[in-house]
Amino acid sequence: MVETEITPDEIMVFCIANQVRDGEIVAQGLATPLIAAAYLLARHTHAPNLYFTSAIGQGVCRDPAPLGLTRVEELWLDRSLNNVGFVRAAADMLPRLRPLEFFRPGQVDPAGNFNNIAFGKNYLAPRLRLPGTGGIPDVTTYIDDIYLYVPRHSRLTFVEKLDFLSGLGHHPARRWGSGPRYLVSDLGQFDFAARDADGNPCMRLTSLHPGVSIAMLQSHTGFPVIAAPDLKETPAPDPEALRLLREEIDPLGIRRLESLSGAARRQLLRQIIALEKGR
Repeated sequence: MVETEITPDEIMVFCIANQVRDGEIVAQGLATPLIAAAYLLARHTHAPNLYFTSAIGQGVCRDPAPLGLTRVEELWLDRSLNNVGFVRAAADMLPRLRPLEFFRPGQVDPAGNFNNIAFGKNYLAPRLRLPGTGGIPDVTTYIDDIYLYVPRHSRLTFVEKLDFLSGLGHHPARRWGSGPRYLVSDLGQFDFAARDADGNPCMRLTSLHPGVSIAMLQSHTGFPVIAAPDLKETPAPDPEALRLLREEIDPLGIRRLESLSGAARRQLLRQIIALEKGR
């Protein structure tokens, strides 16, 4: 029996899964279990013919591995169709395949440019050093399918001006690719169909998650929110999608790690590792 209460991470998984098209290649970055859960949900439902790839995994897989922490290498070591090495994967394979990939910004501006470098204007002495860019500065300059996700919507992340630029959005310097198409947070969904004062694409709110008001979302956003004329409530996951996510895809709640921090995150990590060892 599926519980009636739906959590923000479950809404996000459902929204992300709905962006996946059957037959395409999807890429997953490091430490992104929420995205992995969404890809698996898509494969269990409307997109059974997905291919999975990663520069870190250095290959392409047809059959996904179960979502986990202690067995995360199973996808790339046990189920890979090929292994080409990190340099060839990042420089040759992924640019040719042009996979669908979701990026998680540390900061994002109205045009969809984003920062994963640091908070603070001084690079040598930042307020907070972020995880880094990986291949983001390379791939976001030319790919068309740029999708973003933010598990904790706040004024720290949604900013008028970035401290540093690592992911290219709808930027005047863009020469190839189309810039971001979509962003989902724990409060709502956005596209980039609005226009700023100069006529450039910018972020537009298309749906609010259940229980979220536009005033609440605006209070968590560091720039004026533009709402679509047909703004609506985000559809809730159907009971079968919830059952698959909770019982088959991610019964340990690994996806929740992206929404937590500090002591709560450490506690959940310990619980997951203990449960996986006991299986």
